[in-house]
Amino acid sequence: MEMLKNLMETITGMGATAILPLVIFILGLVFRMKPGAAIKSGITVGIGFTVADIGWPAVGAAAWVAPFAALVIPVGIVLNLILVRLKLTKTLNVDIWNYMHFLVPGALAYFVFDSFIIGFSVAVALSIAALFIGDLIAPRWQKYYGLEGTTCTTMIHIGWTLPFAWVVNKIIDYIPGLNKLDVDLNSVQKRLGVFGEPAIIGIIVGALLGVLTKQAITTIVPMAMGVAGVMVLLPKVVGVLMEGLNPIGKSAKEIMQKQMGKDAELNIGMDCALALGDPATVTVTVITIPLTMLCALVLPDIKIFPIGVLMSIIYMTTMTVMVSNGNVVRSIISTLLFCVVVMYLGGYVAPGATQFLAGAGVGLQGQGTDFVLTGPWEILTYWLSTVLH
Repeated sequence: MEMLKNLMETITGMGATAILPLVIFILGLVFRMKPGAAIKSGITVGIGFTVADIGWPAVGAAAWVAPFAALVIPVGIVLNLILVRLKLTKTLNVDIWNYMHFLVPGALAYFVFDSFIIGFSVAVALSIAALFIGDLIAPRWQKYYGLEGTTCTTMIHIGWTLPFAWVVNKIIDYIPGLNKLDVDLNSVQKRLGVFGEPAIIGIIVGALLGVLTKQAITTIVPMAMGVAGVMVLLPKVVGVLMEGLNPIGKSAKEIMQKQMGKDAELNIGMDCALALGDPATVTVTVITIPLTMLCALVLPDIKIFPIGVLMSIIYMTTMTVMVSNGNVVRSIISTLLFCVVVMYLGGYVAPGATQFLAGAGVGLQGQGTDFVLTGPWEILTYWLSTVLH
């Protein structure tokens, strides 16, 4: 047993570029490939994935190392209050946690340009931009998700995922046949009766994933039940989250309306996670995750295995589902295409991302990147740094 433990620790300590070839080799044997072909596939994958997708928690934590991090929140709040008081924006952003999405591009700019002013300015500018985008999306956000008096200020999604999904939906509008396909969970439930219930859909989707990946029945059953559990319980969990956040938003709104008048329109900026109670977001997530993994394995020149991207898909769907008005087919298409673009951009920005992460003290073996570092502002920042240096 001790020998097995040491062996596993040695393998996991070698990192993704060593583990993935082994995993792919084993999968190849499971899928009845010839050993030689399985070995070749494993080595090819190991060579292809040269950048570690470290995930948004590590990137978000690293952003707070920037020397201006402590200033961005108070400056952002003061500017927000001033803009609301002047009635230049209707969004009051109380989502302090997601200041991370302003700090990450600011920290990237700081480390690649070695400039406090540039990094600080980028972070503050994005905190302001989130307010105006929040104003723009508030009507649709409230109408689709039923979250009256709120809007979303999670910048990476309202400023990147959402416009991408909007463009994809506009393109689909011009594709004959596909543009007429309108599949939403409510219509599915009406037509299928009990088979359209979230729990049943979860069991079917989970079981199908298990069968497609050729799992044993002892794995398929728990997998199916697990997905069904998520479909049923996640909306209830989000309901509890809303119960905790609503008093905060209500208090902030009351205080500002005392200053501006009771008739003043004000929306409270909150995390996109509030929209996870919509069953379509979970369904689209469950279907898109394996498709994204498949794309990572078969598409050329993808340099990362999208661990962090997979973690973020459920948040992406809050935007893709909203833009498509709950059309599951359109949401899956736009989410999958977005993930593919993000994987390619993650490889492109990896040198700059690695410089930022290393400067922030994140221990890396090789290069690192993440979905949060692929926003248009990060890509522009990195591109400018390569041009100007």
